[in-house]
Amino acid sequence: MKKQINRFKKNAVLGAMMALALATLSITFTPYSYAQEPVIGVDNPDALFSSIDPKLHANKQVVYHIVKDLLEAGHWELADKYLSKRYIQHNPNAASSLDGVVKYFVEVRKIQAKPIPEKMTKPIVAVIAEGDLVTVMYPLPVRDKTTKQLLYITTWFDTWRIVD
Repeated sequence: MKKQINRFKKNAVLGAMMALALATLSITFTPYSYAQEPVIGVDNPDALFSSIDPKLHANKQVVYHIVKDLLEAGHWELADKYLSKRYIQHNPNAASSLDGVVKYFVEVRKIQAKPIPEKMTKPIVAVIAEGDLVTVMYPLPVRDKTTKQLLYITTWFDTWRIVD
C-alpha cells in the first residue's frame, strides 16, 4: 500500500511538472493572438451622422462636426461652436472645460489645423444616438509595443452628451 501511495505521489508530481512545462511552452510559442475578423469602418461614414428623428439628427450633426472639424482637421478655433464652457473631459491628460480641451490639443498635442475635408475621411464603424448621448465607434489597431507588429483591430469609442 505504501508503494502505491509513493508511486501515486511521484506520478502526481510528474503530471504537475508536465502541465507546467506545457503551459510555459504554449505561452512562449504563441505570443500573439489574432481576432477572427478585424473591425473595419463603413464606406460612407457621413451617412451615419443622420437620423429621421430631428433631435437625434441635430445631436449627431454636432458630433459630426466635432469629429470632422475638430478631431480630424484640427480646427480648434471652432471648438466653441460645438463644445460648451462646461465641457467635461474624461481623458486624464486633458482638463475639463472648453479652454482645457482646446489647450490639450493645441498646446500639448500640438495639433496643426489642415483643410476641413468635404466628407469625413476618418474610419467610423458606427454612430449610435439615444436621448442626449451620441457614441461614435472607430476601428483601433492594437500593436505590439516592442515590435510594432499589428496584433489585432478592435473598437474604440467616444461618447458625447449634447446639452442645449
